[in-house]
Amino acid sequence: MKRISSKIMFSLALLSACPLGAMAQEIQGKVVDKRSGEPIIGATVEVAGTANRTVTDIDGRFKFTALALDRKYSLMVKYISYKTQEIDGVQSKADGAGNQVLIALQSDEQKLGEVTVTAVARRNTEKAMIQQTKASSVIVSNVSAQEIQRTQDSNAGEVIRRVPGVSLIDEKFVMVRGLSQRYNNVWINGGAVPSSEADTRAFSFDMIPSNQIDNLTIVKTPAAEYPSDYTGGFILINTKEIPTTNAFHITVGGNWNSGSAFKNFLAQKSSSTDWLGFDGGLRSLHGGIGASLHSLGANSGGNTMYSLTGNHLTNDWHTDSYSPLGDLKIGADWTRKWNIGDARLGMTAAVNYTNEYRTYRGMINNFYDAYDVGNDRENPLRLSTDNQYNHNVRLGAMVNLTLLSPSGKNKYQLKNIFNQIGNSRYTSRQGTSAQSEPEKSAEYYYRSRTTYTGQITGKHDISGDALDWSVGYAYANRRLPDRRKYILYSENSSTDDDSYVWLYQNDISREWTSLDEHIISLQVNDEHKFDFGSWTPTLKAGAYGEYRTRSYKTRNFFYWYNTADNTMPAGFRSMDMPTLLSDPANFGADKLYLLEDVNKINDYDGRNTLGAGYVTASLPFGRLSILAGLRYEWNQMELITNTRQLEESHKSHYYRHGDLFPSLNMTCRLNDEHQLRLAYGRSINRPEFRELSPSVYYDFDLASDVQGNYDLRNCYVQNLDLRWEWYPTGGEMVSLAAFYKHFDSPIEWVYTMSGGTDVIYSYKNAKSADNYGLELDLRKTLDFIGLRNFSISFNGSLIHSRVNFEPGSVEYDRPMQGQSPYLINTGLFYKNPKSGIDAAILYNRIGKRIVGVGRNEGGAESEKNVRVPDSYEMPRDAIDITFGKRLWKRLELKFAVRDLINQSILYKQFSTVTYDDGRTKKLQEITRKYKPGRNIQLTLTYTL
Repeated sequence: MKRISSKIMFSLALLSACPLGAMAQEIQGKVVDKRSGEPIIGATVEVAGTANRTVTDIDGRFKFTALALDRKYSLMVKYISYKTQEIDGVQSKADGAGNQVLIALQSDEQKLGEVTVTAVARRNTEKAMIQQTKASSVIVSNVSAQEIQRTQDSNAGEVIRRVPGVSLIDEKFVMVRGLSQRYNNVWINGGAVPSSEADTRAFSFDMIPSNQIDNLTIVKTPAAEYPSDYTGGFILINTKEIPTTNAFHITVGGNWNSGSAFKNFLAQKSSSTDWLGFDGGLRSLHGGIGASLHSLGANSGGNTMYSLTGNHLTNDWHTDSYSPLGDLKIGADWTRKWNIGDARLGMTAAVNYTNEYRTYRGMINNFYDAYDVGNDRENPLRLSTDNQYNHNVRLGAMVNLTLLSPSGKNKYQLKNIFNQIGNSRYTSRQGTSAQSEPEKSAEYYYRSRTTYTGQITGKHDISGDALDWSVGYAYANRRLPDRRKYILYSENSSTDDDSYVWLYQNDISREWTSLDEHIISLQVNDEHKFDFGSWTPTLKAGAYGEYRTRSYKTRNFFYWYNTADNTMPAGFRSMDMPTLLSDPANFGADKLYLLEDVNKINDYDGRNTLGAGYVTASLPFGRLSILAGLRYEWNQMELITNTRQLEESHKSHYYRHGDLFPSLNMTCRLNDEHQLRLAYGRSINRPEFRELSPSVYYDFDLASDVQGNYDLRNCYVQNLDLRWEWYPTGGEMVSLAAFYKHFDSPIEWVYTMSGGTDVIYSYKNAKSADNYGLELDLRKTLDFIGLRNFSISFNGSLIHSRVNFEPGSVEYDRPMQGQSPYLINTGLFYKNPKSGIDAAILYNRIGKRIVGVGRNEGGAESEKNVRVPDSYEMPRDAIDITFGKRLWKRLELKFAVRDLINQSILYKQFSTVTYDDGRTKKLQEITRKYKPGRNIQLTLTYTL
C-alpha cells in the first residue's frame, strides 16, 4: 500500500515539474459598452478562423480554454445593435494571466442586428431590450427576463403590466393603451395562439409562468411584417432558448394570502387528478359529451327521464371544510449546451407547479336597472352577497432546442410550451331578486384549460439574404365538466328567515361543456440588403398562412320529479338541498331524475382560413430611416351552427374579406442619444367565432345570459403615433409618445334587458370611436444624485376616448368600453452585486374604466330615463415590495409582499337621472366589491 502511495506522489511531483507551457492555454476578457463602460451580457465572442466561440456572462466576461501554446489569436466580437469588432494579436497564456482583454463595443445607430442572422442575440437582459427598442424600426415596449427576476412576477400577466400603457382585467386579460383585450394580438415564439376563453377573444396571460419567458415585446404601431389584426398592441412572448452555461435550478416557495391562508375554506368533492389541473373522470359524462345515457323511460309529460344512479354521475353535493396552510410553488429548470462536431446544440427545459387558494368572503354582487323616476328610488335587479372559494392549480412545462451550424449561417429551433390550469370553485349566494324575493343559490364549478404551442423554425444567411421560416401548431381546450347550480326562494319577505324552497323546474341544473381549438400556421420571410455605394436599402417580403378550427359542445340537464305521483319525503322541496340531492334514496323514476334541456343552437363549429403576403422597404437617408410596407390579407370565417333546437341541423355562415393594410414608420436620429419617431398604419379587428354565434351561456358571476350576434361587422382602425426617445446610457431610456386612433364600427361588450328583469350580455358595433393619449416611459439609474445601485422605472399614460353614434340615436357619446383614462406603473429598485441584495418597491394604479355598456330600452324620447346604467371598474392602488438575497453561491432567497395595502376591488354603475321638472341627479350604485387579500411570498432557489 505504501509502495502504491509512493508511486502516486512521485507521479504528481513529476507532473508539477513539467513545463507549464505543456498545459492548455487560455484567453480571458470582458466586453463593455464603449460609452458607458457597463458590461454587455450575451455578446458573441469567437476565435477567428475556428469554430471556437462563446458568449459573455452576466458580468460581460468570457474565457477560451484548450488553446495552443504562446500563439496569437484574433477575436471577433458581435452583439445586437453594436458594431462588430475584431481584435488581433491576442496572446494565449497558461492560466490566462495578462490576457484580461477589455473590449469596448460601439453602438450601431443605423440598424438592428449587425450580428449574423443565426447568432444567439441575447435579449433577456434589461440593457439588451432597451438597445432593441432603440434600434427597432417600429415603436415597441418590452420587458426582459432580468427585469422579471427583479420584480419577482410569477406569470406573464403580472410581467406585462410593467409595460407603458398596459393594464390588466381580472388579473390576466391585457389591455394596451386603454383598449380591451379584443384589440390585441398574441404570438408565442413567432406563432399564433388560440383564445383561452370560450366567450371572448382573449389570451389568459396568467397561463405562462414567468420563468419560461426570455423577453416580452409589445409592438405598438402597425408594420407590414406583422398581422394586421391588432390595434392596441401586438404582443410577442419569446421563451428561453440556447443557454450561456450548463445549470440546473430548483425553486421551492410558499405564498400566504391574508384572505385565505389558515382560514376556513369550502370545497366541492375533487377527483384524483385535480392536483394536476384536470379532472380525472369524477365529473365527466361516461362516454364523452355526446354519450347516450341510461333512461328510466318517459314521464307523464312524455319527456325522457335519465337516471341519477345509472350513468356514473357523482351525486355528492356536500362541501368539505378545511383550512389551507398556504400556497405551494415548485419549479425546476435545466439548461445545457453541447458541441456536436463544430455545431452547437443548446437546450432549455423547465417545469413549474403552483397550487393556490383564494377566498372572497362577503363579496357584494349587485345589478341595477334604470332609476325609477316616478317613485324616486333605485331599481335593483339583484342584491346579493357571495362567498367564493377558489382552488387553482397550474402545471407548466417547456422544452426548447436550438442547433447552430458550424458556419454560423444556419439556426434551427424546436420550441414547445405546455400549460395546464385547473380551477375548482364553490360559490354560495344569498340576497333578493328583481321581484324583491329572498333567494339563495350556489354554484359548483370546475374548469380546466390546456394549451400547447410548438414551432419548428429556421434562420439562414444565404448569399447575404436573411431567410427565416416557421411551422407552428397550437392547441387549446376548455372543459367545464358537471357545472352544478341551484337556486331557492323564500316565500317569506325577510332574508333572515332560513326557510327556502325549490320552486321551478330549471332551478337545479347540471351542465357539461367542451371547447377545442387548433391552429396550424406557416410563414416565410426573406430580407435582402442592397449595396448602392453609400446607400444601403433593405427589401423584405414574406407570406403567412393560418388555419384555425374550433368546436364547442354543451349539454344541460335539470332535476325534476313527478308532481302528481312521487314517493319523495313530505316537504322535500324545503329540505337542505345538498342533503336532498346527495341521498341515493331520493333517486328514481318516482323520485328525482334528470331531464335534458336539449338546445343544439348552443353548439357551434368554426373554421377560419387566413392568407397574407407583404413587402417592406427599409430606406436609410442619413439620420432618417423609413420603413414603408404594404400587407394584403384574405380571411374567410365559416361559422357552423344548428337551425333547430332538438336536432343537429347544420348551416354555414361565411364572412369573407380581402383588405390592404399600408404602414409607414419613420425614425429620425437627432444624435447618438435622441431620436424621433412618426408612424402610421391601418389595422383591423375581426369578430370571433363565439361573438358571432347564437350560443347562450349562463354566467353565474353575472347572474345573466351571454350570447353572440350574427350581425357583427369588422372594425377598421387608422393609427397614428409620434414618439421622442432619449437614451442617456446603454441601460437607460426616456420616451414620450402621443397616439391617435380612429375606429370604424368598434365592437363592444354591452348588456340589454329582456323580459323586463333579465339581463343579456352580448356584442354590438358602434358607429365610430376616437382614442388618443400620451405615454411616458422612464428607466434611469440614480447614480447622478449619489444613490449608487439604485434605479427607477416609471410608466404612465393619459388616455381619452369617445364612442360616436348616428345622429338621432338614443345612445350617447361616451368613453370606449374597457378604456382607462390613465395608467401608472412605477418602481424603485436597488441592486448590489457585491452583497447579493436585490430589492424593489412597485406601485400600480389604473383610472376608472367602463367594463359594461348599458343600452337603452326602446327608443322614445322618454327613454332618457330608462337607460340601463353603464358599469365601471373604479381606481385602485397596488403596492408590491420585493427583496432578494444570494445567501451563498448556490442558494438564493426571495421575499415579496404583493398588494400590500389590499384595497377593495370595486365596481359601480353610474347614471344621471332627469326629473320631469328638469332637475338632475347623479347616481353611483355599487355592483361588486371585495378584497383580494394581501400576498406574502417566500422562495428559495438552489443551483446544482
